[in-house]
Amino acid sequence: MARKLSIVMLFLAAMLLLFVDNHAEIVVATTVAPAPQPNNNTTNFPTHGITGGSLQLQECGPRCTERCSNTQYKKPCMFFCQKCCAKCLCVPPGTYGNKQVCPCYNNWKTKRGGPKCP
Repeated sequence: MARKLSIVMLFLAAMLLLFVDNHAEIVVATTVAPAPQPNNNTTNFPTHGITGGSLQLQECGPRCTERCSNTQYKKPCMFFCQKCCAKCLCVPPGTYGNKQVCPCYNNWKTKRGGPKCP
């Protein structure tokens, strides 16, 4: 009986370590302030005051609200837009496209290779 209990406890401890390790990575990724990206904007695209990597963290909310204003999936759009803005300090102008203005925002991909940022 004691041996079975120790095996169960060992299993639970291993599961707890995996859980904590996975969530610690998420917490670190969302709380660490990103380094600003250099502005390599060589396009003639109107940026409306938005240049690559020049936003302050508190500007992400309003920029993402504008970016996600025309989508029917507002919650996921806002979640990922704010996550991308916190990392890249840039949100492309308009409600769709224009990602060439923010290379970091444009190049961040999901595990499957799709675009991470809306």
